[in-house]
Amino acid sequence: ALLTAGGFAPCLSSAVGGLIERYTEVAPDVEIIAYQYGYHGLLTGDSVVVDGDARRNAAILHRFGGSPIGNSRVKLTNVEDCVKRGLVKEGEKPLDVAAKQLRHDGVDVLHTIGGDDTNTAAADLAAHLETLGSHLQVVGLPKTIDNDLWGTDMTFGFQSAINIATDAIDCIHTTAASHNRVFIVEVMGHKVGWLTLYAGVAGGADIILLPEIPYDIDKVVDAIHKRTKEGKGFTILAVAEGAISKEDAALSKKEYKKKLAKSKYPSVSYEVADRISERLGLEVRVAVPGHTQRGGSPCPYDRVLCTRLGSAAAKAIMDEDYGCMIAMVNGQTKRVPLADVAGKLKTVDPKSQMIKEEKRTGICFGD
Repeated sequence: ALLTAGGFAPCLSSAVGGLIERYTEVAPDVEIIAYQYGYHGLLTGDSVVVDGDARRNAAILHRFGGSPIGNSRVKLTNVEDCVKRGLVKEGEKPLDVAAKQLRHDGVDVLHTIGGDDTNTAAADLAAHLETLGSHLQVVGLPKTIDNDLWGTDMTFGFQSAINIATDAIDCIHTTAASHNRVFIVEVMGHKVGWLTLYAGVAGGADIILLPEIPYDIDKVVDAIHKRTKEGKGFTILAVAEGAISKEDAALSKKEYKKKLAKSKYPSVSYEVADRISERLGLEVRVAVPGHTQRGGSPCPYDRVLCTRLGSAAAKAIMDEDYGCMIAMVNGQTKRVPLADVAGKLKTVDPKSQMIKEEKRTGICFGD
């Protein structure tokens, strides 16, 4: 069985296509079903059979965005939310309901296409079925535009999102230069800054603010003032959704959540814009590409990545090597135990070679 779940990415369709193609090649008699809308469909028993027509035409899925089997954010461990959404009844446990459905459908292999939460839930589900005397073999594929999955150099969806975010910054350049304005482009990434870092560098941002590097607003202001003195009339900032000031980083999680709840700003970018305007008296505009970064067709790099990872996932099943996520390490596919991946984030190292290199080019990271 297949399912796609978690935060949306442009490559879900391509990943589904890659898996179907490989199974059609090596195990044409194996029945494949797809749960619709991720774990939502697993809990409600909503699935479709991948028939002969779908197998024959699987290759066209590499060209399309979206997910042909639907997608959702459902956590099997969040009982209250599952009850509230009508996915399970009061008193039922989502893991029990999901396990019962898998047994009813005769599923012995589950391919999860998603990020950390998706693959962790699959591992939990497999462990739960073991306690019930059933065996579920899980092999996950690494999908997220954030590229924050531990154990893999690259996740599919990341490169496509970089292209979209970079295009947004490129488009802002002409307006910023023509009007001598300060522009902030807010890029997705609450906990990690890989997408903002790569799009910011590729798009020629002058200042890049990441969750991993708490910023000093005075340093940001100084960088803008320096550009103005040098005759550069505009400045572009690439700011991650989860960028945080040094003052806020010093707060406890509880204190920070309380501050956010009372904040008048819709996001950190607007707060940064306000602070810059107060200090320099400049007009600052904010552009938020938002969910466009999760949409559209996958770029060629991601299409190739999906094909390779899908093929490697099917090979792992044929080799009876289960409980793993197919990763990309040093240009090669690799099987990484789900237990090693669960609950870990791959974050940007503030002392990494890339950060040092970009600082030498003159990019300010606010520290």
